[in-house]
Amino acid sequence: MTFKTLRTLAASAAMLMTTTAAWAEAEHTLVISSWAPPTHNINAKMWPKFTEMVEEATDGRVTAELKLGLAPPPAQMDLVQDGAADLSIIFHGYQSGRFVTTKLIELPGYEGTAEQASAAYWDAYEKYLKKANEHRGVKVVALHTHGPAQLHTSSPLSGMDAMNGLKLRIPGGVGGDVGAALGATGIKVPAPKVYETLASNAADGVVMPTEARKGFKLVEVAPHMYEMPGGLYRGSFAFIMNEDAFADLPKDLRDILDNEVFGAPLSREIGKIWDSGDADSIALTLKSAGNSITVASADEQEAFGKMADEIIKSVIAEVAAKGVDAQAAYDSIKSGMAE
Repeated sequence: MTFKTLRTLAASAAMLMTTTAAWAEAEHTLVISSWAPPTHNINAKMWPKFTEMVEEATDGRVTAELKLGLAPPPAQMDLVQDGAADLSIIFHGYQSGRFVTTKLIELPGYEGTAEQASAAYWDAYEKYLKKANEHRGVKVVALHTHGPAQLHTSSPLSGMDAMNGLKLRIPGGVGGDVGAALGATGIKVPAPKVYETLASNAADGVVMPTEARKGFKLVEVAPHMYEMPGGLYRGSFAFIMNEDAFADLPKDLRDILDNEVFGAPLSREIGKIWDSGDADSIALTLKSAGNSITVASADEQEAFGKMADEIIKSVIAEVAAKGVDAQAAYDSIKSGMAE
């Protein structure tokens, strides 16, 4: 065994002892349910960042424990609402019809990073979207979006028109609207099932953020990425918490979490991690044999822009029907990202 190996083992043991000691000293341990693969940034970086922020803000009095595989992605909202877990991450597009106002952040055409978008999203939620009360039954602790979603296929794509007729894994929400406008045949598959769906040739491709090339190993089963600058859509996520679990915390801890961790601070930090995932995936794609990136031409970008304008108008009208000022919320997100 080399000195380097011994040093690595010693460091890992020290980290484990530190973590164990922190949990032993904590007064409250929150149980997190998560559905992504263990190595995906959701579990490798986002929840650890959440736990780090919570422990630091509460001086170690509150910590968290991550558990995987408790329920499939669409069931996470009910899981937390029922108290089977204290916290989870939900993707709003998995539950068609249950969430409408969240479609505003999913719209194509926004310019900026996931960090900027997530911060602007939380601000618009506080000012406008919360009124719709779509997350009733749980406490929303963060809202965030991944970077611009792109098309990833098993075979190279000649251009945007070639999407017509393709069988594509497309999420719900605006992603589904975009897929329909492009003439694709949508296949609804939760993200953890994407790899096997593509590997079995049950789909021609998938529309997901760039970070999925590494996070869900798309470089192996969908080596060709078609990039539309600004993205085809963005995904909407929330970190949610059981209301009783939050209420059971002492008031001083609730105030600390609400003022120093939950909301804008956590949303922005999670957005940063989505951005880092995009960068890592681009680097991995460029060095992976057989992988390629094709950027949409100027004519294709113009054509998609006109298509996107119609989707934006439709979604704003749909959100307005929920009783919120959808146009003001949309404008708030755009201006917030520009800042």
